[in-house]
Amino acid sequence: MTTKVTRSTVRGQITLPKRWRTQAGTDLFLMEMTDSSILIKPMKVNTVKKEQILFDADRDNDGKGVSPDEMIAVLKRIQHG
Repeated sequence: MTTKVTRSTVRGQITLPKRWRTQAGTDLFLMEMTDSSILIKPMKVNTVKKEQILFDADRDNDGKGVSPDEMIAVLKRIQHG
């Protein structure tokens, strides 16, 4: 396992190292918050479980999140350009 110390920007963003993104083979990631850590996992569109919330930002969509079905539809539109 490789470990990296990073700092978030003033907007709360972090950057995943390019080597990690390349190794993951995707630019989609699923984030999960536990009591003591944040887990970031590469995600393939066809692996999304119906109950997962894929998007939940206060500034977007009034913080309501986006259902997996909605997100998958958007991702498929993006992939097929």
